[in-house]
Amino acid sequence: MKKITLGRTGITVPQNAFGALPIQRISKEDAVAILRRAYEGGMRYFDTARAYSDSEEKIGAAFGGDLFRNHREDVYIASKTMAKTPDGIRKDLDTSLTLLKTDYLDVYQLHCADQCYAPGDGTGIYECLLAAKEAGKIRHISITSHKIRVAMEAVESGLYDTMQFPFSYLSSDKELALVEACRRENVGFIAMKGLAGGLITRSEAIMAYMATFDNVLPIWGIQKMSELEEWLSYMDNTPEMTDDIRSFIAREVKELSGEFCRGCGYCMPCPQGIAINNCARMSLMLRRAPSKAWTTPHWQEEMKKIESCIHCGRCASRCPYELNTPELLAKNYEDYKKVLAGEVTV
Repeated sequence: MKKITLGRTGITVPQNAFGALPIQRISKEDAVAILRRAYEGGMRYFDTARAYSDSEEKIGAAFGGDLFRNHREDVYIASKTMAKTPDGIRKDLDTSLTLLKTDYLDVYQLHCADQCYAPGDGTGIYECLLAAKEAGKIRHISITSHKIRVAMEAVESGLYDTMQFPFSYLSSDKELALVEACRRENVGFIAMKGLAGGLITRSEAIMAYMATFDNVLPIWGIQKMSELEEWLSYMDNTPEMTDDIRSFIAREVKELSGEFCRGCGYCMPCPQGIAINNCARMSLMLRRAPSKAWTTPHWQEEMKKIESCIHCGRCASRCPYELNTPELLAKNYEDYKKVLAGEVTV
């Protein structure tokens, strides 16, 4: 497994990092077992967030004892805040440190930022982060975003040490330009949603793709030991970009080209209760996952809620990819009805 250095932070870790969002869905006992196995297997970078319910608490339970006492410099913990005020950030940071059972965070990120916060912008947010760094509570000021314009501005500002952004072989030239900008500005690039919200199902293909970059650190969302073992198997035997994988990726890109919902969920909640992050990409999920799982009475009921859409525009205004979400919902619903009626085979 090649190692990646996150730009000017100097943080150097294997190119397989742990995304801890999914562990909020499992028991503490199972989460602790998975996290400790991840460390034993060679993973050293663990990403969480204040918004991930009890994810931080579970990491603290896994690492906050002997591991942090004896090997704190050998494990890198990143967390995030969605707070929009200095007071909110200070509260979130103190909560994160308490739950994670650590005195400092290696990387602290503004979560899903909708603007590039800077000193003197009137918000006091960047000044708050600087104060936290000076106090030793955080080591690197960082940011995550889903909006390419905000991400590029943050990278070029020189204010942030790392950028976390969705990235996979489905990414556009704009995302590739962002990766190159991070290299140019010596900013660490952390790739989230490497599996495109579940649309990418062949792990060795995406691992081989990520391995073609020497400045991209992917964080894989893991909630099952079997998933973890799959990623750990690549630590010593990293897939290479073969002709077969290259052809497979080309077919994938062709199939998934154009506008499609990544399932990020930032459009939510819907005032009509529509599960937009799944319903707006149902056609793809029917064809890329076992269709029976998506045609149950539960999902039929969820898809039927699309009929109640009031076209308020909230989902479209929140979409970081600037998709016409109501239109996507309508198209997916029509396709879904044809699948249920047997008019279309998946």
